[in-house]
Amino acid sequence: MALSMDALDLPKPDRGAPAGAEPATPPESRLDMPVQSLRHWETRHERSPAGSRRSLGMYLARAIVFGGGIALTAYGAREMYAVVSVSRTTVLQWALLVLFTINFSWIAIAFTSALVGFFALLFASRRPSPMPGPLTSRTAVVMPVYNEETARVFAALYAIRESIEATGQGAAFDYFVLSDSTRPDAWVAEERAFDAMRSRIGPNARLYYRHRAKNTHRKAGNIADFVTRWGGAYEHMLVLDADSLMTGDCVVRLTAAMEADPDAGIVQSLPLIVNRNTLFARVQQFAARIYGPIIAKGLAVWMGHDGNYWGHNAVIRTAAFAAHCGMPDLAGKPPFGGHILSHDFVEAALMRRAGWSVYMLPDLPGSYEESPPSLIDLATRDRRWCQGNLQHIRVIGSSGFKWPTRQHFATGIFSYIASPLWLCQLIIGIMLVLQTSYVRPEYFSKEFSLFPVWPRFDPERALALFILTMGILLAPKAFGLILALVRGPLRRQCGGALRLIASTIFEVILSALLAPILMVIQSGAVFQILLGRDTGWNPQRRDDGSISFGDIVRRHWPHMALGFVAGLTAFLIATSLFLWMSPTIVGLMLAIPISWMSGQRAVGLALRKLGLLLTPEERQPPSILPRANALQGEFALAGFDDADALRVIHREPGVRELHEGLLPAAAERRRGQIDPDRAVAEAKLADAETIDDALTWLQPRERMIVLQDRSLIGRLSRLPLPHQPAS
Repeated sequence: MALSMDALDLPKPDRGAPAGAEPATPPESRLDMPVQSLRHWETRHERSPAGSRRSLGMYLARAIVFGGGIALTAYGAREMYAVVSVSRTTVLQWALLVLFTINFSWIAIAFTSALVGFFALLFASRRPSPMPGPLTSRTAVVMPVYNEETARVFAALYAIRESIEATGQGAAFDYFVLSDSTRPDAWVAEERAFDAMRSRIGPNARLYYRHRAKNTHRKAGNIADFVTRWGGAYEHMLVLDADSLMTGDCVVRLTAAMEADPDAGIVQSLPLIVNRNTLFARVQQFAARIYGPIIAKGLAVWMGHDGNYWGHNAVIRTAAFAAHCGMPDLAGKPPFGGHILSHDFVEAALMRRAGWSVYMLPDLPGSYEESPPSLIDLATRDRRWCQGNLQHIRVIGSSGFKWPTRQHFATGIFSYIASPLWLCQLIIGIMLVLQTSYVRPEYFSKEFSLFPVWPRFDPERALALFILTMGILLAPKAFGLILALVRGPLRRQCGGALRLIASTIFEVILSALLAPILMVIQSGAVFQILLGRDTGWNPQRRDDGSISFGDIVRRHWPHMALGFVAGLTAFLIATSLFLWMSPTIVGLMLAIPISWMSGQRAVGLALRKLGLLLTPEERQPPSILPRANALQGEFALAGFDDADALRVIHREPGVRELHEGLLPAAAERRRGQIDPDRAVAEAKLADAETIDDALTWLQPRERMIVLQDRSLIGRLSRLPLPHQPAS
């Protein structure tokens, strides 16, 4: 059935719709949000828990995860020492041993954590818990947006609201769109979509919109602005991302868990990836669905109440957040100074320091998100995450933080440092082979010896250690596959046993080819940050539009060149070195075609038709997914995202009235205080003879200034159309 604006009851582009009697923003109910100190903390400020937090299972899981990880690392280090100590160990061999031990510890902890998650899920009850009773608290559902596609954002929020209302507990929730958008067209499109959504819902929509003139501290500042202005009216807030989607059942259960636990400060759900079509995104979607629950369950079991926060799809106790999560700035300039990018980790740490619990409910279904559609999009997002996690080097030692919190910071930091460490280990391995093949042994060293100093290795032990390392690295994927195979409904929804196994093999192969490319990209990001280069904050591309082949070549030709140079060098040194490095070499040499192919929507959909990389949410999608997709198509037909903001303001009095009504009161200007950008914008409007003149002359910054100023909007609205006399 064709979608239409009439079906959605959206205002057509040539008319504005009144917002109705309900105000665009509710009366303010302020909360103080003091900035927290990372240097000073007194334990007397920590609250005492109302209930017992001790769990034998949690401490046993921690013993298995960290005790087992340490034991595996010790064994791996001993074996590597045996590999390199056949003769006297050289400096390069010692360096190889140190790097191997550090890198091996990383995958060992991941393995033991996944092992705990595997057995916890294997023996867990799969009976659905009864629906909780009526909620007694008020919760604000907040969606921060930054230059997003309005059709996607408002369709998702509409579907979430509709699903919550279907539970019968909708009266407990209000909805806020918190805009930090800096593009004029995006700003006005959001206002029009907001007005259209409220018009369709009708009275008692409980939907509100706020736009910040300056996006200070970005998302953390956006949420803080909401808390300080309206947080006092709500016991909890459910924080979403622009790509979040949550069922009403999930939201109600998450909120009920917060109500039932007076010690809970943050309760996090596990978002699954949905709605992905490119090959790259479908691989991520499949991996998150099959392996993600294993990893998340392991983390939830050993973290207990010392959990982490990922910034969205979580319920937060508003008063506790206001009292303890005022985000400080770090001294100095970016990338290591300034505002904290990965604020969610720090907010969880501050909550735990103050005595509030932070934990995850990984078994709670109905929480979804999307993922980058291509390798280049992932690298763009990853660059910002890399800087945010490396900033935590300055945060990890903060006063009063719990040791599991410090471990979360260490994990995040090492997740990016690991790439240059692996790269260094690879380079040292090449140097050792080169030394063995071409450098003459030192017969007369400074120390007395009957034998020359010449690096030697135990090849049999090296092969066994390599097999062990790969086994530990791939074990979490094997755990996820086994669990999916033994669970009949999950196995069938993934296409059956054979397709599930084939999908896993395909994912492992493609991930192995992508791994060296990501290693080089992340290593470059780490080096850039160490050299002082700031990442900035660009909006994330969420659709499945492919990147041009020229952009792919420009981004990946250095990786491809590195692969050819490394392959040729390894082959000239020794055939065995070339074979040992072949996974890395092949991935780099094929960087351009792999990146291009993985970003293609047609390739991903072709595999879907073959029944590969299927997830249950594709075979039997929860009702909220097709509903949100249908609503997105209907919102897109209204054309809000395609319109020029100033032209719409000029053409449609209703939209202009709505926009001016949403603007805050104008700040008083002191005499002699002149804003140069505003002065230029005002001069251009004064000089313009038609609206087309103004639209041609005004720059993006000046357009934003016009939209923020009622008097300039008035000047704009009085400009005639071409060939029309001035009013």
